[in-house]
Amino acid sequence: MPALRHLIRELSGRDLISTLDWSDEEIEVTLKLSREFREIAHYYGTDAIPKVLSGKVFYMLFFAPSTRTRAAFESGMYFLGGHAVYIDAITTRMAFREERVGEAVKDVAAMYDIYGHGLGVRILDKAIDYRYGVGNAYIREIASVANIPVINMADDMFHPTQGLADVLTFIEKFPEYHGKKYVIMWAYSPEIRGWCSVQEDMILFPRFGIDVVIARPPGFDLDPKLVERAKQLARDHGATLEVTDNLQEALRGAHAVFPRNWASPTLVQLGYSKFKDEELKIYEKYKHWKVTRELMDLMDKHGVLMHVLPIFRGYEADNDVIDDPKRSLIYKQAENGLWTKMAVLALTMYGVK
Repeated sequence: MPALRHLIRELSGRDLISTLDWSDEEIEVTLKLSREFREIAHYYGTDAIPKVLSGKVFYMLFFAPSTRTRAAFESGMYFLGGHAVYIDAITTRMAFREERVGEAVKDVAAMYDIYGHGLGVRILDKAIDYRYGVGNAYIREIASVANIPVINMADDMFHPTQGLADVLTFIEKFPEYHGKKYVIMWAYSPEIRGWCSVQEDMILFPRFGIDVVIARPPGFDLDPKLVERAKQLARDHGATLEVTDNLQEALRGAHAVFPRNWASPTLVQLGYSKFKDEELKIYEKYKHWKVTRELMDLMDKHGVLMHVLPIFRGYEADNDVIDDPKRSLIYKQAENGLWTKMAVLALTMYGVK
């Protein structure tokens, strides 16, 4: 049975609600353990992965749908010898919407604290009417009560395990990653999307000395406090963070682009139910904001397309770019999401009684 060199006990019992909560060293050891899991699985098979979470139970509380996050956490727990329990919040008696009367958050948290060894929560977008900060506050309230580790599986502000997969994919593609350029690009979509993944990458990539550019049309700024935090992190790590509405200039010489729609500040303040129609009218002015072959040609000759998925084909990027085996990393990125989630599970739940 292969030994795990980077499974440390110092993170046992810790929450992961944002990568801002963990130090550079803690993030680095998480990425190293992610690589270990991947190497063991590729070389020996998943059966050879040490069952460090044998007998452990991870509850997964979903207020919002998922394609990869649920599957990766469930598979990860199985590969680690534990068990993942999926809970659709709508089937519970929790009072998570204003129109519902039900069980208090503190009571729910206390119950899962007794039943299991870890709790993941996914709450964002339509589940909270896109109102900014509501989902993150809910997760932090749960974490304030529960003694077991609480893992953010995506809220309206952050998506930490996704960000870890993204940065792992980038630094493995570009081993000399200091000073490389990563563009987070607003992209057109007929479906309104939240801020979690774009803000997660914005705060995480600068900590690796990677230059980040936020390219968006006027009126699509992200959380100003987090933008300032990301700029400070960039300065602290010898990188830069720039915000621009000049898409072509942003992509010139870039090493990776992440094209994704995100809602305007007006919508996340007023709510999806009140501003959806007006929001979509604004989007119509920016249909040309998508990754095309011509835009890829502006990038570094080794520049790549990255995306957290789902990518909206024909809207956020053209099919010929998405399916280019030399310049698209989307499936590699998705695979890395499994290994980073496994690393977080192992590090936070290892040693939890």
